[in-house]
Amino acid sequence: MVFVAMRLLFVALLGLCSCGYFYYAEPISPVQGQALPLDVHDDGSILFTQGRFEVRVRPMTDEELNRRFESMSSEGRKSTNPYTFGNAERPVQETKGRFTVFLLTVKNYEYPKILIDPARISLEADNGRDYWALDLQQLSSYYRAYALGFAGNEYARLRERTDMLNRTMYQKEMLFSGQETEGYLVFPSLHPDVTALTMTILDAITRFDYRDEPVESMDISYRFEREVGRIYRDGTRRQTASGSP
Repeated sequence: MVFVAMRLLFVALLGLCSCGYFYYAEPISPVQGQALPLDVHDDGSILFTQGRFEVRVRPMTDEELNRRFESMSSEGRKSTNPYTFGNAERPVQETKGRFTVFLLTVKNYEYPKILIDPARISLEADNGRDYWALDLQQLSSYYRAYALGFAGNEYARLRERTDMLNRTMYQKEMLFSGQETEGYLVFPSLHPDVTALTMTILDAITRFDYRDEPVESMDISYRFEREVGRIYRDGTRRQTASGSP
């Protein structure tokens, strides 16, 4: 009996110790000095240019996404912004966003047609973690868990989220000469040990044969970083060194 009591006390103390800090993460930003033909802009985007073909990537913060979808972000836990938690109050130790979101903008004034498949876009952290862009079906399955019973207001919120995702996510579509398009790329929320990462657009197709089979493609990589660390109970912030656990 004494042994059991001591064991329970040890587990309780271990829990208290483990709650002595929580992680924080600053917004994702471009690494300065990208390799050509990449150019970092003041708005936090990175622009790839080849002739008159442009592919711009910009990391989005939750605050920006809440402003862009203001009417869907103002009802607390009932907010229907599909990219964030809206203005819902969350425990101070829950610092991760719902997702990691980038805005992808493509302008094609160079080729007869091009194709970028969002399913072929990945984030690779310097510590080895990999994240792949989520598609509409995966995100719909994620939100389906919140639509208890699939009736009434819960189902309406599910439909509102999926409709907005369908309208605003980057789509796998041919982009012909003289056209421009943009949309959001959605990745899982990054782990707290991720400080530096590379986004790679794999197999961006720029040439097709007469059967619409790809004959020329390229990979485009962008470098990003962020500050992460721990906040202790006394308010002390300690930045985590790159590559540290």
